[in-house]
Amino acid sequence: MFGAAGITCVGMRRTLTLLAVSAAVVALAPSASAHPRLPSWQERPTGTTAEFRGLAPVSRDVAWVAGTSGTVLRTTDGGRHWIDVSPAGASALQFRDIEAFDARNAVALTIGPGDQSRVYRTTDGGAHWQVGFTNTDDRAFYDCMAFFDRSHGIAMSDPVDGKFRIIRTSDGGASWAVDDPAGMPPALDGEFGFAASGTCLVTAGPRDAWLATGGGATARVLHSRDGGHTWQATDTPVRSGPSAGIYALAMHDPRHGLAIGGDYTVPDSAPDALALTADGGRTWHAATGPGEYRSGAAWLTGRVALAVGPTGSDISADGGRSWHRFDSGSLDSVECTRDQACWGSGVDGRVVVLRH
Repeated sequence: MFGAAGITCVGMRRTLTLLAVSAAVVALAPSASAHPRLPSWQERPTGTTAEFRGLAPVSRDVAWVAGTSGTVLRTTDGGRHWIDVSPAGASALQFRDIEAFDARNAVALTIGPGDQSRVYRTTDGGAHWQVGFTNTDDRAFYDCMAFFDRSHGIAMSDPVDGKFRIIRTSDGGASWAVDDPAGMPPALDGEFGFAASGTCLVTAGPRDAWLATGGGATARVLHSRDGGHTWQATDTPVRSGPSAGIYALAMHDPRHGLAIGGDYTVPDSAPDALALTADGGRTWHAATGPGEYRSGAAWLTGRVALAVGPTGSDISADGGRSWHRFDSGSLDSVECTRDQACWGSGVDGRVVVLRH
């Protein structure tokens, strides 16, 4: 437990961070100078060339990344040093999502048809991993995973028998079971999820979950208010197609969020690729986005949001209504923590932290 001095130090650090964020917001406002002060990424070299689409920062000190060739890394000093904690025997698999609760407990998802889709769990910082789930249905392909708390989580597969499939855990990922599909609405022809950054499925609060789609005639968001048992689908204005749709969801709270994407085959142009909600996903409204394909998004505060993709990173200081480019490097994923630290990850082992 914190003593009075510890509480004071933590409070002062958070206050200073929020003041820095506020200054960045002011600098981005239209009334500011012609050269607004933008944030920047600070590199945190990992010593590997794996592509990290799975990203799970816990704080400004602790973070996990997971990616190609079965690679999982962990840091406890803000990315200055990385420890390879890759599961044994997983080098042929691709990790696309990881959820971490602290420096010792994490759950990671690999993707692919059949038994390539698996869920791994560690409780000792990655020294040992247990396989909590192995897909045995060749028709299933798992894309994303999300947790409501340390015990309860869900993962989604592309449609099987005409519906998105949900598996769930109530023991922190140690075991999983396939959900009854009765509460899932029918999928559209050609509809699926994008395993791009682990954020095609997200949660906010103890029972709300959202699932993003593409591939069909309409890009949709499916919302559950009961922990993922029943879902309601809503059309969005995000453009959809065989390789286009919503690649990432980011919910700041159970009511406010954004859906972003585009077409990964045309990364330099993404019209109609951003939508915002202020009612928990019952309605989605088009907004002017970065204008290029983006695979990841996150909220730093209730007003400040980030979006990343292969052609750069953007920041919004007005709740997602306008965006400013601040980096031209490639990233797949971005996540922010409760202590106001934002991390990004992507190709060639790239991991970065936000300086703002």
